[in-house]
Amino acid sequence: MAEKSKKTVRNKLLGADLLKYIGPGILVTVGFIDPGNWVSNIAAGSSYGYKLLWIVTLSTIMLIILQHNAAHLGIVTGLCISEAINKHVNKSIGRVITLTAMLAAVSTAMAEILGAAIALKMLFNMPLKIGALISASVIVVMLFSNSYRKIEKVIIGFVSIIGISFIFETFLVDIDWGEALQSAVIPSIPLNSLPIIMSVLGAVVMPHNLFLHSEVIQSRKWNLKDKSILEKQLKYEFMDTLLSMIIGFIINSAMILVAITFFKNNIQVTELEQAQSMLKPLLGNSASIVFAIALLFAGLASSVTAGMAGGSIFAGLFGEEYDINNKHSKTGVLITILFSLVVIFFINNPFQGLLYSQMLLSIQLPITIFTQIYLTSSKKVMGVYKNTPVEKITLWIIAGIVTILNIMLLVNSF
Repeated sequence: MAEKSKKTVRNKLLGADLLKYIGPGILVTVGFIDPGNWVSNIAAGSSYGYKLLWIVTLSTIMLIILQHNAAHLGIVTGLCISEAINKHVNKSIGRVITLTAMLAAVSTAMAEILGAAIALKMLFNMPLKIGALISASVIVVMLFSNSYRKIEKVIIGFVSIIGISFIFETFLVDIDWGEALQSAVIPSIPLNSLPIIMSVLGAVVMPHNLFLHSEVIQSRKWNLKDKSILEKQLKYEFMDTLLSMIIGFIINSAMILVAITFFKNNIQVTELEQAQSMLKPLLGNSASIVFAIALLFAGLASSVTAGMAGGSIFAGLFGEEYDINNKHSKTGVLITILFSLVVIFFINNPFQGLLYSQMLLSIQLPITIFTQIYLTSSKKVMGVYKNTPVEKITLWIIAGIVTILNIMLLVNSF
């Protein structure tokens, strides 16, 4: 009886200990349930039904491995990817890599802010550009006035609202779970589906999130010179990443399943407002309101993480960590948000703009992945914690898959 009591106490302590490490993964998760994902997933579900569910599964598996690897870099070295590039990669090559990552962060922020603006239009009939200005202003205030820990709590709240919203939506949809499960594990590339496949991939595995995870994993400021603490953080980080990415997988899959309603009714969705309005007769008025509210929270939350990523990437150019009180972090945040806002003012078709922004991310992605593999496989950078042969092979396979899909997209485009 005493032994059982001790085991119960140990389990409680383990759970309490784990909770201290939960957070960075959730913060990163919101980046791949953003408005860009909504567009890609709705396009996938409304155009091809269940057939593209497999790319969400594959992307999430790759994402878990890549985010885990990026987080390890941050934990072991105390550097984010951008700082590590500045320190360990040839200056000219490093700047090209980092600047393309900044472009990816701007592209991401554009999708997020545009999504929030579309949500405001859905809810209040607000003009798109005014909604974008208001959303961008709110995001800048959030980033400039809140500490990381406060933002993390807000993001967790946003993710909860988004998740509950889509779980609610799936209960309203008639789903063939047998076909859904089969399509989730068996790859299929229907005619003309490659651009959407690439947009889904780019929407799930996002370059700026790899940079961000390597930064925010250090936010706890643990004493990493103590090997026991380092080992514990390495252990719990994977649990945090795995749990968070599974939550993202469920929400992304739910988006496609909800969009299958349009496919069954032979409705081609070409804009998010159309998807929301069409949900009224198909699923009822409550579904369209929930859709718009969830989109607003997704846009605001993911814009915050995109801004943080841009600040981290830009500060890393100068060998500095992300700190919103630092001028380079502030500059990176403003570049990310303001440049994305400028792009929004020149977009004629928001839905296509969102879709192509995700394709751009997938094209930049191999650059970030190859750089990350180089850094985390280096004994000079990682010491005894460098990638094992199995980890290295797995990462190279992922890099190969992403590169091949990008080549297929380019061939398909021409």
